[in-house]
Amino acid sequence: MYRFSIPLVLALMTVSGAGMAQDAPPPPPVNAGNVYYAWANVTRVNPIYRSVQVSSPSQQCYQQPIVHREGGDNTAGTVLGAVIGGVLGNTVGKGDGRKAATVAGAVVGGAVGNRVASRDDRVVQDSVTRCEQVRNVSTERRIVGYNVEYRYRGQTYMARMDYDPGERLRVRVSVTPVD
Repeated sequence: MYRFSIPLVLALMTVSGAGMAQDAPPPPPVNAGNVYYAWANVTRVNPIYRSVQVSSPSQQCYQQPIVHREGGDNTAGTVLGAVIGGVLGNTVGKGDGRKAATVAGAVVGGAVGNRVASRDDRVVQDSVTRCEQVRNVSTERRIVGYNVEYRYRGQTYMARMDYDPGERLRVRVSVTPVD
């Protein structure tokens, strides 16, 4: 069984209850020699703006027209021309001259057939999507600091700060004697 004294129980209740207070007054100033810290009430906060240029990459795409020829299959025209040329060459000449005329007719007929087939090529217009990396530059207003007005012990003070301090501001107070 535990035995507690009344002063110890009251001290424990006071310590444990202090952490539960929601809107407790600020703690007393901390004194370190001639310097101590306290809390001041903020009366006004004005943001300070500056225009800055911001660069961001983006992709810009466009349609580029292209023209190309689409031909049919020239193989059929070449083969048909070679056969016709070979048959015509075979009808000309006698003996070994006939063989030479057949080969020559096939070669000339194939070339003529290829050229006739290539006349069937058609011009096709199409488009291709092309993309480029570009940098977009814009101007933005950004907060670069705050002009803060605060009151401490009835006096009004001003300070430029990097952040918005909220409703209260911790201040450092230094006390020195005047000669």
